[in-house]
Amino acid sequence: MNTGEYLSRVPGSTAFPSVDAMHAELDALAATHPDLVRLRRIGTSRLGEPLRALTVGDGPADAVVIGGPHPNEPVGGLTVSALIKLLCEDPELRAKLGHRWHFVPCADPDGARLNEPWYGRPGDRRGYVRHFFRPDLPEQVEWTFPLAEGDYRFDRTLPETAALMRLMDEVRPSLVYSLHNGEYHGAFFYLNRDDPALAERLAELPGMEGLPPHHGEPELPGAKPIAPAVYLTPSGAHVGAAFGAGGSSADYAARFGALHLVAEVPYWADDRVSDRSATDRPYGEVVAEAAVARRELIETLKAAMRAVSDDLTVPSPFRRSTESTLETFRRMAELEESRPGPGPGLGRPATVAEEFSSRQTTHLLRLRLLGVFLRMLDAELAAGNLTPAIREQHRALTERFDQWYGQAEADSPGLPVELRKLVAVQLGAALIAASHTAEGASPS
Repeated sequence: MNTGEYLSRVPGSTAFPSVDAMHAELDALAATHPDLVRLRRIGTSRLGEPLRALTVGDGPADAVVIGGPHPNEPVGGLTVSALIKLLCEDPELRAKLGHRWHFVPCADPDGARLNEPWYGRPGDRRGYVRHFFRPDLPEQVEWTFPLAEGDYRFDRTLPETAALMRLMDEVRPSLVYSLHNGEYHGAFFYLNRDDPALAERLAELPGMEGLPPHHGEPELPGAKPIAPAVYLTPSGAHVGAAFGAGGSSADYAARFGALHLVAEVPYWADDRVSDRSATDRPYGEVVAEAAVARRELIETLKAAMRAVSDDLTVPSPFRRSTESTLETFRRMAELEESRPGPGPGLGRPATVAEEFSSRQTTHLLRLRLLGVFLRMLDAELAAGNLTPAIREQHRALTERFDQWYGQAEADSPGLPVELRKLVAVQLGAALIAASHTAEGASPS
């Protein structure tokens, strides 16, 4: 299969679609292809939003594609649209891939609506972090699948997650593809199989669109590399039990023996994320610097929360996210600090990629958490709750936000990535994984 030819068909985009626009497009696709497309409601969100799935194709195997598993990650909505249109327009490709495709373009519409203020300006980093929303792990669609590991149990499955589970139970997929994106890193992938052949094919994809592969720290602790920028997915128990969350879609896909794939693509790119040359700083020093910054962030926001906690009146999602994420970060810091002292690996020189990705992670965590905290205070002020503590903390944290944003911008010469390139990489990964599955590749 000539993957590059299909990538060249991906259309350009200048903005992310709103939830309403995605619903309208699903309706239009169903109307345009009534004999090929099936559109149905598979569930309801926590706030009453319809959760819909569109099915296309009639292959002997089934693939489930999940867009927007986190509400600040809307690239997948564009990818779902491009892939549906490609499959509808190319019967030869449908037959070659050998799958019946089930698309959920937005798995968390409630959270997506809270991010829509920046969807029209994808490259505006300040707008992104100031209008950012993401729930803590136990309220994320991707991390609330049932989990039972030893003495740990998680059964607080969200309605949105339950809808994805019902869809998988119905079709028993051979492929589950969760479409993710990040902020300031290279492109990378997670696989639930140690499959070097598939990993090598995926590793070539970012370069086809001029995206740097990610060679910094893996996002999920304990992720084992299979190929450059392709990692073996850690068990959900590794994450869920540590932070009071559940399993991931990869854990649920394992029930069916399905190949599970995650594609992570960046909003902004810089060649340093791929630079594996050594710096003059020990790796342990880079790790320690990040830990200090994380503790500063936690203490800053904890002090601000103590100052306003008695005055808060609005039960907003921003308040829930702030309170629970602070607790998650506290536990993360404790886990980091409880690890054994420096070993031989910490004394080696850090690579440029490791140092750069560590700094960028610090910048974005600070701005994301502070942005949600300010949105919590915005909601109080909008409700007329103008107590001195709320007004003072809003003023002080706005100044801190400007300070941290200035530091991040001074450290970030990279440019926004063209949306078409991000969609092309995610679409190409779907084609590669589906053809690999159709060829009858078995787990290693």
